[in-house]
Amino acid sequence: MASNIVFSGSLLFLSLADVFQLLGGNNCTGILTLKNPASPEKAFVYFVKGNPVNAFWGDLKGLKAVYALFGWTDGKYEFSEEDLSWVEPVIQQNLMELVMDAVRLLDDGEIARIGPGPLDEKDMEETGPDGKKMDFMHPIKGPAVDYRYVTIERNYTDGAIIVREGSYGKWLWVISEGTVRIIKDTSKGPITLARLGEGCFIGTISSFIYGEYERSATVIAEGNVQLCILDGESLHREYSALSENFKKVLLGMDKRLRLINQIALEAFTGEYQTRLQTDRVSGAAFQNNTDLYLIRRGTADIIGKGPSGDVKLFSLGDGDVFGKIPFMAFGHEPISAVVMTSEDFDAELIDSHLLQNEYEKLSPTFKNFVISSATNISMTTKLFYQLLGQGPS
Repeated sequence: MASNIVFSGSLLFLSLADVFQLLGGNNCTGILTLKNPASPEKAFVYFVKGNPVNAFWGDLKGLKAVYALFGWTDGKYEFSEEDLSWVEPVIQQNLMELVMDAVRLLDDGEIARIGPGPLDEKDMEETGPDGKKMDFMHPIKGPAVDYRYVTIERNYTDGAIIVREGSYGKWLWVISEGTVRIIKDTSKGPITLARLGEGCFIGTISSFIYGEYERSATVIAEGNVQLCILDGESLHREYSALSENFKKVLLGMDKRLRLINQIALEAFTGEYQTRLQTDRVSGAAFQNNTDLYLIRRGTADIIGKGPSGDVKLFSLGDGDVFGKIPFMAFGHEPISAVVMTSEDFDAELIDSHLLQNEYEKLSPTFKNFVISSATNISMTTKLFYQLLGQGPS
């Protein structure tokens, strides 16, 4: 089974709801294996075309097992692609319905939390001279590298600077072996934003749709690292053939990562302002759990669930998209954040089925890039919440 593993990581940074949505958005078929230090038994969730169809954890099975697993606050996960024609489907709920029910039950205290709280102190290490700490024990890993877009491989030794913040370049890499650390300089010293492992990408969509652009962070090798440089021209041609709405989704993904990185830095330095704007109204009319919207007028604030209450993640404006993207999950709306809009706000519905059809026609490399980017956004959002909970030094 190990040779079929295409996705793995830690529940400290990606919640089970995020993992489920990533697998659902990619119509994955296979086995999600979960390990928790507080549980002597592994858990298994079986997915067919993106929907969980059965699960086992100890004496629990089916839907009861899945609900119980949403109480895990720590642990590791790995997903392996498998033929599951032998598995008996006993779960009838679709993915979104199941996740929404599980999150509600967890919030209501009807699901027991198993293990320490996320980002427990015993598993942390310092990220800067001021003593702020994060969990980067387990690097995020992505799908296996698709070598059809690889142009050259390069090797780096431990401590080598692969990218320096403020330099310019137009390359997009995927990690084939080893781990890298993403570091950002701040007024309070450097902060580690992420540790990325095999299958993760270094660079954003700007790497292949624009010319040379300024790198926003430093990337350092941990141990020996092998990187694959991807064919930017092929990726650009694939991007150019997409519909305008699909391009807006991808550009919105790039924007969200930049904005989430920025507020994480502000939380790290103590500059983040937690006060919510008072001139916003509930965007209940646009809070459908399955719909996706394009903003035509006004602004929308994405309000997340911080450690001490609601916090503003960022604002979106004309031409931005929000809602349920069928093939990716950020850990934001509609499950983990709400939308507050300006009074003059207006948005139009986007046909998610057309976007899903486009996504399914993408090359494996482009699909993997989308998965990696969505994971980075969700991971940095969790980092922001943790920094916010620690408060300024």
